[in-house]
Amino acid sequence: MLDGAEAFLAAYTPGKFDCLITDLRMPGMGGLQLQQELRMLGSSIPVIVVTSAMDPLSRSRAMEEGAFACLTKPVSQDALLRHLTAALAGRSAPGESGNGGKATG
Repeated sequence: MLDGAEAFLAAYTPGKFDCLITDLRMPGMGGLQLQQELRMLGSSIPVIVVTSAMDPLSRSRAMEEGAFACLTKPVSQDALLRHLTAALAGRSAPGESGNGGKATG
């Protein structure tokens, strides 16, 4: 586990990480900016956004940037594991539908 978006980007190399779980609001670079930076690097790593501050605009922006899921805290361990497993398998999370293949928990 890395501490902050900047640390993640410094350690990032294609194929090194299988999935990113991030928050929207972090010290320094936020989760949406981190997601954008990864996409500019050509990354296709699945991104799961978990945050307590999920407003409709932020959710929409995260999904437009390619987030696999946007989850609002508190998130149960079972729900997070279900979304992580689905992201790693490249499919929608079990029980999720009607959202273009993107889990929104």
